[in-house]
Amino acid sequence: MTTPAQLESWVAALSAELGVDLDEVDIQGLLDVARDAAHSVTRPAAPLATFLVGYAAAQRGGSADAVAEASRKASALALSWTQEMPG
Repeated sequence: MTTPAQLESWVAALSAELGVDLDEVDIQGLLDVARDAAHSVTRPAAPLATFLVGYAAAQRGGSADAVAEASRKASALALSWTQEMPG
C-alpha cells in the first residue's frame, strides 16, 4: 500500500523531472477529483480529469487557488454526471 510520504516523494520527483516549479501540490484534492471521475463517470476518466485540471490551472496562472478552483469544478461535474449522462 502506498503511503502519503511515498506519494509526496513521487510528486516531488516528477515535478523536478518535468521542470514544474510547485511550492505545494494538493495531492488529496487531485486524488479526490480522480476518485469522483472514476466512480461517477468511468475509470478511464480519472487520469483525464486530473490532466485537464492541471491544464486549466496552468492557463490561469498555475497557482494553488487555480488548481483548487479547477478541481472543484471537475469534481462537481463528475458527481453530477450520472444524472446528466446521455443514455
